Amino acid sequence: MTEIDARGKACPAPVLMTRDAIAGNPGEAVRVIVDNEAAKQNVTRFLESQGYTAEAREEGPDFCVSGSCADAPQASQESVGSGHTEEGPADERKIMVMVCTDRMGYGDDVLGRKLMANFIKTLEEMGPELWRLVLVNNGVKLAISGSESLEDLQKLEQEGIVLLVCGTCLDHFGLLEQKQVGVTTNMLDIVTAMQLADKVINI
Repeated sequence: MTEIDARGKACPAPVLMTRDAIAGNPGEAVRVIVDNEAAKQNVTRFLESQGYTAEAREEGPDFCVSGSCADAPQASQESVGSGHTEEGPADERKIMVMVCTDRMGYGDDVLGRKLMANFIKTLEEMGPELWRLVLVNNGVKLAISGSESLEDLQKLEQEGIVLLVCGTCLDHFGLLEQKQVGVTTNMLDIVTAMQLADKVINI
């Protein structure tokens, strides 16, 4: 079994360490120790995207993620980045929208929040070209309980849009338990999605 101590490592180091370990020892069981909930979720999801059966448990103040697979398949680049492998039609553009705030513009916060809510509600007008919606920094607050945009985000997810919510950001704001929509993600997922997207829109 390969053992990895990723305690104290900032995102996306725990996932990168896990990726490198299983690449060097394909099919071998792996045990990853992390010290926060976001890293636990990210490592677990990454292992599952690579064909491993993953189990996470608490060990004192830390978390231990164990992964086993008799014959781990070679994952595609897209599954490594996002855990989502569906491809659209070859002629269909893939647009990634990255939202870094819970309000739009500067000057009046009440107006800014209203504009952001309207923006999220209107995103469905992009149609099938909307491929990834990524929430980072203050933008993760759009995905929690009580958010004015929560219902619209849930609708987008139900329609097949992959919604990635930064785990480090949720952890920083103490909101991991309040997330109600999307997949907890890490910087490796986000950078890989940028590579695969035909266009990235930053808000």
